[in-house]
Formats: sequence, structure tokens, C-alpha cells
Amino acid sequence: MSVETGDVIDPMRLGFTGDASRSLLVVDDDAPFRIRLARALEKRGFDVVAVDSVALGVDVAQEAAPRYAVVDLRLADGSGLDVVKALRDARPEARIVMLTGYGNIATAVAAVKAGAVDYLPKPADADAVEAALLTDGPLPPPPEHPMSADRVRWEHIQRVFEQCDRNVSETARRLKMHRRTLQRILNKHAPRT
Repeated sequence: MSVETGDVIDPMRLGFTGDASRSLLVVDDDAPFRIRLARALEKRGFDVVAVDSVALGVDVAQEAAPRYAVVDLRLADGSGLDVVKALRDARPEARIVMLTGYGNIATAVAAVKAGAVDYLPKPADADAVEAALLTDGPLPPPPEHPMSADRVRWEHIQRVFEQCDRNVSETARRLKMHRRTLQRILNKHAPRT
């Protein structure tokens, strides 16, 4: 697995080293999630290159044209849809799965129109990602009872809270909210689906 971060790119590391039919690009700016997913998919036989930005994702797409890709929708330097477009231009038959922690109908439609074959909420496990990448045919129907907006917000706050090792002050800074507001939210029970 090759993991690229930052502005300096080693052009020799942009390519894949193994079977081109199992080449997989992972683009996500959440480092722990990106590395965990890349390692899990590598164990499942994929030749993985993992990057943390739109710019690096587009570079890999243009240079190596992977067969598969897992792309986060919202990245620090732009939209994952730009990576999807670059992948489609480089390899039209590529199977692309879009991930996001901010799921809604409009972004799902935009992802599918851009060329993604599936759209999964974060944090998606490696089994779900692999199934989405390897399943041919039509997309499964949307869930009968999707999560409410309050539940999606709660899940996101909990995920960031865990990433910050349950540090309320750091979590509040990352979520751009007042610490006391976050404490009130955390003291409430999780909203219903």
C-alpha cells in the first residue's frame, strides 16, 4: 500500500505495484479511516494507493487509471466529485464508490451522475465497500427508514468525539461550536432514527 500525504509527491509512488485488475484508489482526508480502510481492502486482495486530497486523487487517476476507487465527497481541498470526473475520463469502466458523512439525496444524485456506482455513509466498513465495488448490476434500493437529520448530526458528533479521544474542547473546536453547546448535546440521549 502506498499512502501519499502533503504537497510533495514522489512520481514513482503514484502507480500500483500488483495486479492492475485489482488496482484501488482510496481518497479520504480522515487519516485514521483512510489507512484502516486501505489496509483492510489490501488484505482482501486489492492493490491500494491511498491519498488525502483532491489534487493527489486526480494525479493518481490521470497517471495510473485504477480499476476501482473509494472517494470521500468532502475533502479539505475540494469536492471528491472532481476525482470521480478525472477517474471517469481516465478509465470509463472504473467502479467508484462515494463516501460521505453528510449524506442527503442531492449529494447521492450528484455522485451517481458524476459516475459513482454506489454511495455509502461514513464510516463504512470494508465489507460494505468491497461489496459495493464488486457488485455488478443496479444499485440497491434506498433504506425504507433512513436516518433523520438529527440522527445523522448525532452520529457525526459522536464520530468526531471518538476521533478526539473523547476530548470535549478539541471536539468543539473541530466542529466549530461552543464547548458548552457540545456538552449539552453529548448529555442528551441519541435521537431516534
